[in-house]
Amino acid sequence: MSNSALVIEPQNVKEFAARTGNMYESIDLIAKRADQISRDLKEELHLKLQDFASHTDNLEEVFENREQIEISRFFEKLPHATLLAINEFVEDEMYIRRASDKEEE
Repeated sequence: MSNSALVIEPQNVKEFAARTGNMYESIDLIAKRADQISRDLKEELHLKLQDFASHTDNLEEVFENREQIEISRFFEKLPHATLLAINEFVEDEMYIRRASDKEEE
């Protein structure tokens, strides 16, 4: 992941349209990929935090668990899934599979 994924930059929508032939299709693909990335990150976070899950409510454990806080902060600092998806699209790292491609097989 490059540093460009960490900041919001103006994008040329004509370049988006050139890739698929339709600007709206490109934006839809980016949105779907952002949803995938978001789900994957959320699932990864839950798996890491599952180790710290406690079935009893103990106030002392809540304040003492620094590792859990560090994991949460790491995920909070990650770039937004939409930024990652846009970066993948712009860097041509996104595989595009169309329904018409499936029908031909």
